[in-house]
Amino acid sequence: MGNGRGGVRVAVLCVLLGAVGVSCAAPEDVEVGPVKGSLVVVGGGRLSGTKILERFIELAGGPSARIVLVPTAGTAGSYSTKWSGWRMFLDAGATNLAILHTRDRAEADSEAFVKPLKSAKGVWFGGGRQWRLVDSYLNTRTERAFRDVLSRGGVVGGSSAGATIQGDYLVRGAREGNRIMMAPGYEKGFGYLKRCVVDQHLLARKRENDLVAVVRKHPELLGIGIDESTAIVVHGDEFEVMGKSSVAIYDPLRPRPASEAMYYFLNAGDRFDLRQRTRLQGVKRKRSKPTDE
Repeated sequence: MGNGRGGVRVAVLCVLLGAVGVSCAAPEDVEVGPVKGSLVVVGGGRLSGTKILERFIELAGGPSARIVLVPTAGTAGSYSTKWSGWRMFLDAGATNLAILHTRDRAEADSEAFVKPLKSAKGVWFGGGRQWRLVDSYLNTRTERAFRDVLSRGGVVGGSSAGATIQGDYLVRGAREGNRIMMAPGYEKGFGYLKRCVVDQHLLARKRENDLVAVVRKHPELLGIGIDESTAIVVHGDEFEVMGKSSVAIYDPLRPRPASEAMYYFLNAGDRFDLRQRTRLQGVKRKRSKPTDE
């Protein structure tokens, strides 16, 4: 069991989950981030001048690394190299791109459809509505192939809807509108960040209080709200903030005065331990190079 406040929070969580018959492991026994590979989780907005896409390309292995772009959260029926997301990656230096898109779950479950992912070192989910990603890919061969990219030491990234889908719990998934935070049938994301829920466009759209009700109802979850032009870059159970704005952390088990907001902010350069749910202090960690190990 963790020490100090982290251990107290986990003990309280175990009592809460035990009351409803759910087991609770100590934080050092449960990974939150990916065991291999990296995540780049972006809160939407403009990315030019932030170096976020350049970091994503670096983590994939450099400009010539195979990167698969998934625009399915958007509204179009088909996408070509005229899609703005394609141009965005070309401008950031990527030279080996492919587009993967379908609205047909049967196609998404086929061996032929996932072929571009077999050699991919990076996958990027574009913005739009996350329910479209759920309808097309959740529990299909394609979703498993996305996860395989991480298992090979690659990187998965995404912006806006492409950020929220990376969490374990999915918010704003309702077909009826993105102001509905918890929508039965659309509450499961792809789960690259275990026991986490991710929101986006945080301050730009004045959403900073929207995750409070979610984590109160699901206290096992850590809430991560990311503003526009801002990202968290996740390696294992740690992340670093980069970009132009802030990231909010929602921990319902964090001891705090009743008058204090549930969330607090991290800024560019700040690092966070997802497993212990604590801000990391001291010298910033030197970034490691992408690896296939």
